[in-house]
Amino acid sequence: MKSLAVFCGSNKGASAVYVKEAKNLGKELAKRKITLVYGGSSAGIMGAVADSVLEAGGSVIGVMPDFLEKKEIAHKSLTELIVVESMHERKAKMAELADGFMALPGGPGTLEEFFEIFTWAQLGLHQKPCGLLNINHYYDPLVALFNHMSDEQFLHEKFRSMALVDVEPNGLLDQFNTYEPPTVKTFITEKQT
Repeated sequence: MKSLAVFCGSNKGASAVYVKEAKNLGKELAKRKITLVYGGSSAGIMGAVADSVLEAGGSVIGVMPDFLEKKEIAHKSLTELIVVESMHERKAKMAELADGFMALPGGPGTLEEFFEIFTWAQLGLHQKPCGLLNINHYYDPLVALFNHMSDEQFLHEKFRSMALVDVEPNGLLDQFNTYEPPTVKTFITEKQT
């Protein structure tokens, strides 16, 4: 894995542990020479993970729509900032640049980004790993929902197994490195997204 897209909040969250673990992820990405691809903000845990990668000598590519450049406070020290026109272009560019996708705690935007990329994997558009960094057990309710979807037969088990989960950055990155995607019939092309 040479690059990782990280979806996460532009807020710091209620506990200092969110920023702490975002920084730990950043250090680990730099140590493993994995380029961070993320939303481009200097705020919240988005900024924390980017700062940590940069401080450890790693590379960071931000992707941000032009209308959010001021609102989300574009990070000024990135290796590269790519400005696009829309939220869809942002996700498509991040998907193009990344070898895997990880969600840290965040709000509805973070979940929307993760679910779209996860759905693209279900539809066979990509075979890259998708995971939840379950900092402070933030994603326990979502993991329970995935299990409920599977139990109720709205999510096939082979697709359920595509959602990798760990509470530690190292553990999740190790899962990414050994990830074997299930066989999925391709239902979609990039132009159909």
